[in-house]
Amino acid sequence: MNIETFISEAVRRSVEALYGPLADEQLQIQKTRKEFEGDYTLVTFPLLRRSRKSPEATATEIGEYMVANIAEFKAFNVIKGFLNLTLDSTFWATRFAEIAATEEYGTAPASGRTIMIEYSSPNTNKPLHLGHIRNNLLGYSVAQILKANGHNVIKANLVNDRGIHICKSMLAWKLYGNGETPASSGMKGDHLVGKYYVEFDKHYKAQIKELMAEGMSEEEAKKNAPIMREAQEMLRKWEAKDPEVYGLWETMNGWVYEGFDVTYKALGVDFDKVYYESQTYLLGKSLVEEGLQKGVFYRRDDNSVWIDLTGDGLDEKLLLRGDGTSVYMTQDLGTAFRRFEDNKLDDMIYVVGNEQNYHFQVLKLVLKKLGYADWSDHITHLSYGMVELPEGKMKSREGTVVDADDLIADMITTAREMSAELGKLDGCTAEEADAVSTMVGLGALKYFILKVDPKKTMLFDPRESIDFNGNTGPFIQYTHARICSILRKANEAGISFEGAATAEYLPEEIELVKALCDYPSVVKSAGDNFAPSIIGAYVYELAKQFNGYYHDHSILKEENEAIRAMRLQLAQQVAGVIRSGMKLLGIDVPERM
Repeated sequence: MNIETFISEAVRRSVEALYGPLADEQLQIQKTRKEFEGDYTLVTFPLLRRSRKSPEATATEIGEYMVANIAEFKAFNVIKGFLNLTLDSTFWATRFAEIAATEEYGTAPASGRTIMIEYSSPNTNKPLHLGHIRNNLLGYSVAQILKANGHNVIKANLVNDRGIHICKSMLAWKLYGNGETPASSGMKGDHLVGKYYVEFDKHYKAQIKELMAEGMSEEEAKKNAPIMREAQEMLRKWEAKDPEVYGLWETMNGWVYEGFDVTYKALGVDFDKVYYESQTYLLGKSLVEEGLQKGVFYRRDDNSVWIDLTGDGLDEKLLLRGDGTSVYMTQDLGTAFRRFEDNKLDDMIYVVGNEQNYHFQVLKLVLKKLGYADWSDHITHLSYGMVELPEGKMKSREGTVVDADDLIADMITTAREMSAELGKLDGCTAEEADAVSTMVGLGALKYFILKVDPKKTMLFDPRESIDFNGNTGPFIQYTHARICSILRKANEAGISFEGAATAEYLPEEIELVKALCDYPSVVKSAGDNFAPSIIGAYVYELAKQFNGYYHDHSILKEENEAIRAMRLQLAQQVAGVIRSGMKLLGIDVPERM
């Protein structure tokens, strides 16, 4: 039963019994604020025209009628024109029985909508770093949440496998690599290629310095540095499918993909479809040609192609360089077109950092002007803020990024040390200790990143994230393990807690049931807002609430069998919802800790 619908219908019946059929009056019903007694609150001001009484008298009359005539309402109180209604414990016991009987509690029925969500989108010239971690975790979690809302979800990755930045790594390897490979160096392929991206930048800067010493301006030096000219020539050769350049590109990209796969597996993220820019940029070029023919784009004297968006309050945007090579916008047009055509999408979500806000504004507008307004309006840019560290921002070219593989390994090591210090691994086998340390380290990392509103820039502090107290992944994981321990001990002692719980509920137990009842609407809200942080906040509050309850009330030592059975069932459902909510964040929860 939908509680909000039940309350709304009960209030409507009562108001109509007292004042006659309602016409266009809106019933304003909301959850009672925490500082007042009650479960739901009716705002009576819109009804005063019918009652012809003061707000307080109207609220009192409705409250008295409901308590006298509807069994589920046991009490009410009036504060000015607000009627606070309290439901009786049998109502909540029935809701709890419904929750316990519902498989996959919290998930919605199929919606019939197909949504593609693109995340990760790495460049094949460097390994994944902390910024990519936020992107991957956010994209994967939103995909899980949208699935739970009944949508058919396609998780997509667009690999930026072509362009000048890729040629920089390739050229530096060719010039300074001496044939080094992942096998000969012992380095992961993505790390090896990233090493040469940094190497390119080092030589490029040195050449700029030399040219400036010879009297060139900085701008001229940047354009004329031999290594940059060579990289641009390499890109032209790649687009012309030069066998030597193309072969090197395939080899080095192959090294990177093997490296990425290891990182994705460690992070616990995956994809249903992988797109490559090298396969979509030509389609983008054909859309640019189409735009030229339609008069949407124009060609400049240097042969480059542009669109003038100044009439829309934006600027002029480059779509194709003078030498015929494409830019990001070219391939994004091609990729968007291909996806909507191939997958019959209802919506397309791009998980991309907030520095690309303008890019996506332009992309949607260009597609609209090309005549694709029917689906371009269904593109959403899920923009997120950067991740910073206590020591400041990261820069790939300078090699000052926090590497994803290093961070994952450090988190697991730190989790092991802190868990061992606190005795959380006592009695664990070596294998169990490994599994728990991995679960806790990754749980800490994922929760710390996902509990923050995506739009906010965040500061990541690894040690702060692995804390068994406070709003952290390990605190929630430990609560789940604690409940599993209680249930295990009940089973070992032969205590049965199946069947309907008939015991009278304490106020704290009703509060836990209410919290469990909120879960489906929390999942819906997180899906509507593409916000895993809503799930994180809910699961943390539920874990905190259960810990407070467990501190004050015995479960296994309760002598009354009916009360003990009800409390064990309650603990079991809390554990189930914690497990379900954390799964939506891509986080595993241990059964022992």
